[in-house]
Amino acid sequence: MPEKEQQVEVLWPRLVANKLLRRPVGNNSFVADLPCSDVLLELANLDEFDPKRPRKYLKDTRKYKLYVGTWNVGGILPSDDVNLEDWLDINNDYYDIYVLGFQEIVPLSAKNVLGAEKRRILAQWNSLVRTTLNKSSSNLEGRKEPKVGERHKACPAKEGFARDFRCIISKQMVGVLVSVWARHELQYYIRHPSVSCVGCGVMGCLGNKGSVSVRFCLHETSFCFVCCHLASGGRKGDEMNRNSDAVDVLSRTSFPRGPSLDLPHKILDHDRVILLGDLNYRISLPEAITRSLVEQKQWDILLERDQLRTEVSKGRVFEDWQEGAITFSPTYKYYPNSDKYYGCIQGQKGEKRRAPAWCDRILWHGDGLKQKRYDRCESWLSDHRPVRAVFTASVDVRRSFNSLGSFFLSERFDRPDDEHANGGGGRRRSINVDAL
Repeated sequence: MPEKEQQVEVLWPRLVANKLLRRPVGNNSFVADLPCSDVLLELANLDEFDPKRPRKYLKDTRKYKLYVGTWNVGGILPSDDVNLEDWLDINNDYYDIYVLGFQEIVPLSAKNVLGAEKRRILAQWNSLVRTTLNKSSSNLEGRKEPKVGERHKACPAKEGFARDFRCIISKQMVGVLVSVWARHELQYYIRHPSVSCVGCGVMGCLGNKGSVSVRFCLHETSFCFVCCHLASGGRKGDEMNRNSDAVDVLSRTSFPRGPSLDLPHKILDHDRVILLGDLNYRISLPEAITRSLVEQKQWDILLERDQLRTEVSKGRVFEDWQEGAITFSPTYKYYPNSDKYYGCIQGQKGEKRRAPAWCDRILWHGDGLKQKRYDRCESWLSDHRPVRAVFTASVDVRRSFNSLGSFFLSERFDRPDDEHANGGGGRRRSINVDAL
């Protein structure tokens, strides 16, 4: 029997056992760029750090610019010529943090759902993102790295800043991938990174559907980003399955509190929360009427029958969550490499009918976030169009007299057996972080 088939057969009983024992899908390790360990050790001695010593501080508030994007790539493997510049908006604006959520980075076949994760695909997407975000890096020449003990400036980005983004978290569960990138200067003020995976697919636990959630603290403010791929289906009543998946994600996702730390445990315990992904909600109208209204760009009429808005208004899901105004065309379903919606080409036999819908969404919860932009992009790679949102986030910043060392003692960092999974990066180290 081929080795790959043996591996799938071995994993299947383990997945069934995990279901019966209610164990979470995946693990809490992830890929990230971090400073070299010798720098961490030297910084750990700064300011004679003592966690029990009283700490006097004042608090300021800073505004940081967040870019959040979601894209179902339809199981299509990325090639070197895939252009992400338009989606990531690198030529027109500047951001402090990028949060990118992908769905279906691998085809959702039984082999991929039951087998080991294909880290090579994660590495390819991370490599593309890294190259794109740091493309205008010629102005980095001559810039010196801060010396050990020298304070790093972590103010919000200004126009013309040197592009040097680092991956702070990257995590995959089957086809769902979250990749978070921050300006180099900010990585020293990002603490307590952690991940949580929830499978909602086959048997209610496999990762063909579900979520990957990531959290971290920037200065004194906690962030949580939830990337979802909810139940599909365009039949009447399928929206209830999506509601059920969403409830599962919000209830089952949990993060470690950390030793002697009162870190947020559940999604809504965090200060700033954003949910993104292929939520798969459709439009509750006959297909012919939907297509006609889409051609006329009658968004207001269509949105009145948008399943997500209907379910939220009835209090069945995402209570107290917010979404920006939708002023763009439905993002699903297109013929690949085309601007034609699926099913609109005459003479195509045997294809399933798929009415256009706003499947790809970005929501947020709570205060401290102000949405500045919400639109879609026109990449033709898959049957979905990528969506993006821009937020201004308020962040509490501690003005401490002896705080620098504390930023580097809050987590345990383990070296990986496999260092290739974040797509290169020179002397930056790709490591698996087993968050406490």
